[in-house]
Amino acid sequence: MKTVAIIDYGMGNLHSARKAVEHVAPDCTVLVTDDAAKIREADRVILPGVGAIRDCMAEMHRLGVVELVKEVSQDRPFLGICVGMQALMARSEENGGVEGIGLFPSEVRYFGDNLTENGERLKVPHMGWNQVYQTVDHPLWHNIPDGDRFYFVHSYYAEADGNADMAGRTRYGVDLAAAVARDNIFAAQFHPEKSARAGLQLLENFTNWTGK
Repeated sequence: MKTVAIIDYGMGNLHSARKAVEHVAPDCTVLVTDDAAKIREADRVILPGVGAIRDCMAEMHRLGVVELVKEVSQDRPFLGICVGMQALMARSEENGGVEGIGLFPSEVRYFGDNLTENGERLKVPHMGWNQVYQTVDHPLWHNIPDGDRFYFVHSYYAEADGNADMAGRTRYGVDLAAAVARDNIFAAQFHPEKSARAGLQLLENFTNWTGK
């Protein structure tokens, strides 16, 4: 039986993520854990995240999660969600500038206080359903139509332009990377556990993905 470990560092939608994975993969054992040994033993690992990146990174450093993520993301399917995706980047503008784990070279930017689209002012944080356009053919997009909608909640974003790792694009005042991927790592700015059918399909694809 495959094991999926959801890293518990006190910052993330742990319960909803676990329930969603259990729903789509009843043949998997899903653990919400801060036990490094259990995370190392897992076949697949998920890094969730909500809130301010400074607090998330502080807790990950305090609990040794940063080095653990660098280790386990090398050799098995690994999924970052929301701030969990932003934490994998090199740096975020949030909180005056915060260094990320650095698995991807992108920087995370603030939408700004005067975000507009076609002359209309947009609310920040970006909260709601947006279409995601797939920019690479990836196993996690299996059975998900291009342009399907996913649920977002965020005030910061990874840039789309020049982002060689971008796997999905969306637009909210600016073009942004809705997802990034490299080798056995996939990360999404949106919340698949809150994204109805499309999100559940992505999580099911993750539990079936070999990382190749």
